[in-house]
Amino acid sequence: MKLRSFESLNERERRIAIIGGACSVLLLVFGVILPLDRSVAHAQARLVSKQADLAWMRGVTPELIAAGPGTATPSTQRSMLVVVDGAAREAGLGTALTSSEPSGAGGLQVRLEKAPFDAVVAWLARLSEQDGIRVDSATMDSAGPSGTVNAGVVLHTR
Repeated sequence: MKLRSFESLNERERRIAIIGGACSVLLLVFGVILPLDRSVAHAQARLVSKQADLAWMRGVTPELIAAGPGTATPSTQRSMLVVVDGAAREAGLGTALTSSEPSGAGGLQVRLEKAPFDAVVAWLARLSEQDGIRVDSATMDSAGPSGTVNAGVVLHTR
């Protein structure tokens, strides 16, 4: 196929070429350049924010080092047993919680009898997400009706 010069095109072909060129330019500007410019501006704003955060962290680091570890007072800390028991009651597992015993440093062994499986899983997820308590191990056995389990769970603080 032989290419022709713009002047050799008839009026209709010239109009199509001009409109096509204009559409291509608009597509390039609005489809590539502007979104790219917005993402660069967003990245620059995030960088400035992160640099401000870093400067603040560097400013308070000496103060934190001077304060040393364990600055929280025991009166503001809740024991793991209280947190686990309260969360079980909120999840509707208060009557199913039959025993809680310490299990090593920072650990608690819990026994649930005839508890709804869905409630147990939601309770464990809440402990992990809101209270920073992780499940070390868990055993569950069917306890009669469908969806009811007996469970033994070993929990630890993170």
